[in-house]
Amino acid sequence: MKFAFAANQPQARRAWLGLALVSLPATAAAADAAPAVSNAGSLLQVFIGLVAVLLLIFATAWAAKRLGVARGGSSNLLQVISSASVGARERVVVVEIGDNWLVVGVTPGSVNALMTLPKGEALPAATAAPHASFAANLKQLIEARRAK
Repeated sequence: MKFAFAANQPQARRAWLGLALVSLPATAAAADAAPAVSNAGSLLQVFIGLVAVLLLIFATAWAAKRLGVARGGSSNLLQVISSASVGARERVVVVEIGDNWLVVGVTPGSVNALMTLPKGEALPAATAAPHASFAANLKQLIEARRAK
């Protein structure tokens, strides 16, 4: 049994060609009627919206840090007195708990109690004396070498 496809026959080809030619003006008219949407304009609008949201997030974080908004879980029982970096990711932290100060070593993998001290008075936040004495000592050393 042999099947003949309609596309292989000359009359069917003429019919499909005529249908395509008749529908061509309708397709062109529909394309002219549709408003042209600019992809660049839509992309620009999305980008501006993204930038605005990111700026809002950063501004809120900055304001919270500036105003001293406490992070979740803060309490009056535990207070960080001082902290010093001793390595790339290691710190020594002095924490006040009740009437004691706890000196703690903090690393990415662990927290170790180093010693317990009686509660004392906190020193001023930054004293320039150690840095100034180093600078003064270095200056004296350089002047002594020049004098030789």
